[in-house]
Amino acid sequence: MADQNTEHNGMPEVTFSTFILSIGSSALVQLGEVPDPESGQMMENLLAAKHSIDILSMLQEKTKTCLENDEKQLLDTLLYDLRMKYVMKTK
Repeated sequence: MADQNTEHNGMPEVTFSTFILSIGSSALVQLGEVPDPESGQMMENLLAAKHSIDILSMLQEKTKTCLENDEKQLLDTLLYDLRMKYVMKTK
């Protein structure tokens, strides 16, 4: 039987948290913090990373009154961490 958080195809259930974590994971690849999952190569694309961070910022602004506390905390922490990594890369 499949885990409650996993759909039948093996992919995680789509929730707000998994959605923002997916964008955050892409930003980490774009920042060159983790290897690209397809190629295994470390790549850096700061323009794309900034775009991903901007998307998360927009989501934060648009959802600030309707998130559960754990979702808000996850988004706040994720954005803070990504912004700090971006700033360090652009110094």
